[in-house]
Amino acid sequence: MRITRVLLLLATIGLVSVFAAAPQPAISAASLLARTKVLSSDEFEGRGPGTPGEDKTVKYLEAEFRQLGLKPGNPNGTYIQDAPLVGIRSKPTLTFSVDGKSMPLVHINDFVGFSSRVTPHVEGKDTDVVFVGYGVVAPEYGWDDYKGVDVRGKTVVMLINDPPVLGADGQLDPKIFGGKAMTYYGRWTYKYEIAAQKGAAACLIVHETIPAAYPFGVVVSSWTRENFEISTPDKNAGNVGLSGWLTLEAATKLFAACGKDYATLKKAAVTREFRPVPLNAKASFTVDNTLREVASRNVVALLPGTDAKLRNEYVIYTAHWDHLGRDPKLTGDQIFNGAADNAAGVAVLLELAQAMKALPAAQQPKRSVLFLSVTAEEQGLLGSRYYARNPLYPLTQTVANINMDGANQFGRTSDMEVIGFGASTIDDVGLAVAKEQGREMRPDSHPERGSYYRSDHFEFAKVGVPAYYTKAGKKFIGQPDDFAERKVNEYIAKDYHQVSDEVKPDWTFEGAAQDSEFLLQVGLRIANGTTWPTWKPGNEFKARRDAMMPKR
Repeated sequence: MRITRVLLLLATIGLVSVFAAAPQPAISAASLLARTKVLSSDEFEGRGPGTPGEDKTVKYLEAEFRQLGLKPGNPNGTYIQDAPLVGIRSKPTLTFSVDGKSMPLVHINDFVGFSSRVTPHVEGKDTDVVFVGYGVVAPEYGWDDYKGVDVRGKTVVMLINDPPVLGADGQLDPKIFGGKAMTYYGRWTYKYEIAAQKGAAACLIVHETIPAAYPFGVVVSSWTRENFEISTPDKNAGNVGLSGWLTLEAATKLFAACGKDYATLKKAAVTREFRPVPLNAKASFTVDNTLREVASRNVVALLPGTDAKLRNEYVIYTAHWDHLGRDPKLTGDQIFNGAADNAAGVAVLLELAQAMKALPAAQQPKRSVLFLSVTAEEQGLLGSRYYARNPLYPLTQTVANINMDGANQFGRTSDMEVIGFGASTIDDVGLAVAKEQGREMRPDSHPERGSYYRSDHFEFAKVGVPAYYTKAGKKFIGQPDDFAERKVNEYIAKDYHQVSDEVKPDWTFEGAAQDSEFLLQVGLRIANGTTWPTWKPGNEFKARRDAMMPKR
């Protein structure tokens, strides 16, 4: 079925025209589900950047925003912000040599690798291999996993996540690397960045499912396809030549061949006293890249503020439209539909736009509100990073960001969770709204998964804009206590970044409607408030915001 036929069908049954016209609730579980079904249908081909699926997605979003009566969000009069990317399809090889004995690794089975350099060929020959613990340099914690060693031109091998430092009570010390919570030091993006700063030729992270919070299959499905980058003037020449992951089995064999015990070195790495360990091995690698320029797009709509002065200040709602596209190498189903990730979040974005636009004139927001659907989140938050580096409206006039990544597909809850709870005064707004809904507001129940650093709000936070990101609660009304945890674990194990992420028969979106109403009220209070949200004292992004803002 062609996209025009899909839209025609939806219009016929009232699911397109009803978005712009009454009579329906401003926020409807039925329309949230309907929008999710459209965006995650095979017609959209998995919404891969730089594919026909992107074209269809962008056209759909433009049509929706226009039909809702929202103005083009780009000052040039369009709903589009061009976000130029480079598509890179990498074919890597990796071989270790220990005492003259070759240990070739099999791509996908033993490792996954790619190069983010915008060049057709990268190679390293007989590079020294160094184990650098968790690969962290954190002066505020007195931590340096690179101390005493020059890794320029070498291959560094490191552990995933943050160092799990224990306190005197035997529990994770909350004063060091956030305790149970992952910090940015635990993210793969940071590890590649610091390795590049140190001049390493290659950076390999040992994957373990529990600290990663996802199985190795997610690494395979995410990074063995065409990847995307924002190209720098030097074509990313400063990045490491080979970025990648080793399976735990491959790493254990490598260490054993070098006369080292992986478990022993892993234990030693959880101290400030750890020093890098040169392995008796050489690493040789090649990466052949197929390159193409990709004219990707963010889609942005504007609801102008009603106050003559405050309308030049902006609240931004975000949700990424992209997913993983399709993989012709697969037999059977080849489309990564991305229903939960993130057709559902885009459905919420559209629903919020509809609800806010439908407010009576006297209740319209005083500040302007942008509805921004960004590209290439799955490739490292590239669309939001591009906007943050190239904002359509000054960051000094950007009041806050509210991000949606996923939605509660199931029933209503008596609680909600905030990722990064306590970071900014937006939490205080959220607490007040939740109280009025009769709901409890809770911090992230799985901070070890590092969700704060894994979605688009993070790129706004990095440039200083207070950013807010909520997740579904855990207390589902009328369900057993373990209902939420079972659903989340089932999704991670079976559907996350897999072709099976499709709309399921038990998805009602009643919970998404409840949460959407919450996000609507939070955004309205910020848009109408007399003060701006601020980062709370001690937050890592506060200094950036303070430095950018004029004296008020």
